[in-house]
Amino acid sequence: MRTPSMPQKILPRIAIALGDPAGIGPEIALKAVLDSSVRAICHPILFGDRSVLDTHARACALAPRVQSITHPAEVANVQDDAIALIERAQFKPGELKLGELAAAHGLAALDSARAAIEAALRGEVDAVVAAPMTETAIKMAGIEFDGYPSFVARCTHAPIEDAFLMICFEHGGREMRIVHTTLHVSLRRAIELVTCERVLHSIIAANTALKRIGIAAPRIAVSGLNPHASEGGMFGDDERLTIEPAIADAKAQGIMADGPFGADTIFHKPGFDACVVMTHDQGHVAAKSLAIDRTAGLTIGTPILFSSVAHGSAYDIAGQNKASPRAVIEAIRRLAGASAKRFD
Repeated sequence: MRTPSMPQKILPRIAIALGDPAGIGPEIALKAVLDSSVRAICHPILFGDRSVLDTHARACALAPRVQSITHPAEVANVQDDAIALIERAQFKPGELKLGELAAAHGLAALDSARAAIEAALRGEVDAVVAAPMTETAIKMAGIEFDGYPSFVARCTHAPIEDAFLMICFEHGGREMRIVHTTLHVSLRRAIELVTCERVLHSIIAANTALKRIGIAAPRIAVSGLNPHASEGGMFGDDERLTIEPAIADAKAQGIMADGPFGADTIFHKPGFDACVVMTHDQGHVAAKSLAIDRTAGLTIGTPILFSSVAHGSAYDIAGQNKASPRAVIEAIRRLAGASAKRFD
């Protein structure tokens, strides 16, 4: 008598865009998909130029078996010892220059990311991870770009003001999640952008994202803008006029938000699932001090699950087999976990 076979677990499909082809993006993307822990939790699919992948593989003495596919559904037919690639024609022979700034490199990074995002919008993949891009190369191509969140919003036709960055990492056995109300703008401009409406949007986006990843009743800590959250008005009135009303509005909508807390102490507050901060450095200094090579950047407030990494393209070590894929693996792990919930 035959023993009934166990039903096969359905794994989510995760698209991985190669990032800036002249930097470490293709190397860490390739190393991530070759990692057995990644292949155990998802079907990874690389998006990018085949010649870029081959160049980085040779430079890093890697010999992957690459199987090109035309549609993400074909990943189910990819051999166990192969990695799936959806090819993007971006370079002619000899055009790619490792470690060099060029407009073509910026265009390639966005082309790979856009193709992966569009696949997610069509429901062909469950989430997208993008390897690091280089903002200077993108600007050399004449493209307006201030980070992946607004780019994802444009690609998905979501309001740009609803897209935010949540950086995630583990420290001391605790899961840290930091949402940025403003991101890649000057500090002067960031202060102008910290309005009651924008702070409220960031709190709502954080609450929605936390629920999406399985936290039923999220608790959110909100930082101040000024030192010590203005110490009761001693160092400014932004908290009283802007941030406190936003927190009150969030509470009126049933969101468990609290603050404002000083940005220098907020990460020590126990019992919160995420912290909403006002500026780039309020969040990134903590992340890059505590987890520089294992921080994932999750875009929230858009229709798709999208993550990047919190480090750059590292032109100085491109093609030298020195780059760690830990941050990409962390991003994949988080998105695979969030995506898998819909199969349970």
